Amino acid sequence: MLDNSELESVMEKLENLEDEVLAVSLLKEFNDASSEYGKLIINHSEELSHEQWKDECDKAKIRLDDILEKINNI
Repeated sequence: MLDNSELESVMEKLENLEDEVLAVSLLKEFNDASSEYGKLIINHSEELSHEQWKDECDKAKIRLDDILEKINNI
């Protein structure tokens, strides 16, 4: 998960982005990815084995890291 300073940095970059359409798109991607990751971490489904749950968490973390990298490279 992100700490507050990382979250503030992401939000600041998006707020200062001149292309508002891109900023909104990136914010939506970021929110979706962080929500998915957070839900997996907090709510370990009994329907998934530990290995499946871990695999899903790893995939969600990679997706979140990818969007963070995209935002930080702006």
